Amino acid sequence: MSRILIIDDNPTVLKIIRRALEPLGYEILVAANGKEGLEVAYKTHPALIICDWMMPYVDGLEVCRCIKADPNLSITFFILLTSRVGLEDRIEGLNTGADDFLAKPIEISELQARVRAGLRLHQVSQDLQIQKELLEAELAEAATYVRALLPTPLTGEVAIDARFIPSRQLGGDCFDYFWLDPDYLVMYLLDVSGHGLAAALPSILVLNLIRSQSLPNINFYQPQEVLRGLNDAFQMSNQNEKYFTIWYGVYNRIKRQLTYASAGHPPALLITSADSSNNQVQQLRTPSLPIGMLPDITFACDRCAIPSHSTLYVFSDGVYEMDPGEGYNWSLEQFIQMLSHLETQLDVDQILQQVQQSNGPTAFHDDVSLMQVRFE
Repeated sequence: MSRILIIDDNPTVLKIIRRALEPLGYEILVAANGKEGLEVAYKTHPALIICDWMMPYVDGLEVCRCIKADPNLSITFFILLTSRVGLEDRIEGLNTGADDFLAKPIEISELQARVRAGLRLHQVSQDLQIQKELLEAELAEAATYVRALLPTPLTGEVAIDARFIPSRQLGGDCFDYFWLDPDYLVMYLLDVSGHGLAAALPSILVLNLIRSQSLPNINFYQPQEVLRGLNDAFQMSNQNEKYFTIWYGVYNRIKRQLTYASAGHPPALLITSADSSNNQVQQLRTPSLPIGMLPDITFACDRCAIPSHSTLYVFSDGVYEMDPGEGYNWSLEQFIQMLSHLETQLDVDQILQQVQQSNGPTAFHDDVSLMQVRFE
């Protein structure tokens, strides 16, 4: 049985509407003013409200604002009862959140028709709300699964910590690090184009392929071979037009040497303290198109020595590309400059906090991943 609340300071109007709707099988609630109407609505959650516009103390527009602002009542169908029929009045009512209007004096057949139509729309909104909640629950479960796949912090002579902040519940960034053998450590970070589930699925597939070393005929100690194998396996024409960028490195702890290759990805940053007040920054990147854009691409690798007490940062472009619509215009160069001036002991969370403080937004516009690798 649908529950309808009637709010009007005129007892005669309340009686007319009640007598018109009760025979149709609706549960009818009444309130003699706006304040009382809000109290009843908060307690009973009616499917539809018919509310007089002109009432003392709390008028119909204010009642409508309060109803639509409450998450538990936002889909309640709201009909303004009014003798004001001007266009400007209707615009004002619609802007406030009203869903329909009913003119005075009340025509019973029109009242019944508008109520039936309003209840149908409320049922549709309710069904959509249920589906939305189910979808959000499934996405939350998927997000929990993705987070469980990401590696835990690594400690020892090489210490690694990383964060992933999706712009939605799921995102296309992914990273991993693990020892290929006692002397060689692999680390990588990738960024799939787009957002949400469509971007998360290929990133998880890549993670599982690299972690299990399942790319056929690929030497995982050689970054350029890994990128070639990924490019062969993930051509965007076969991946719903999805491509991804990646930075992949292998660290030899005996030689203190890092071999790396990248495909369309921002450079990793190696920061070394020359003295207590001067940090030297080295950009580590090899030029290439992102993975999946073209077949038969040749990938190159490079090497660098890793000085003691240096720190490597690998990240996605979301950490420095802010929303231009919000008026923030940051760049890779500004991010590099910020990192070079930070205290070397700051952890990943503190760095991300510094980034947000430098840019203003309360949330990142794009998926954000940041990996911090400390070499003792």
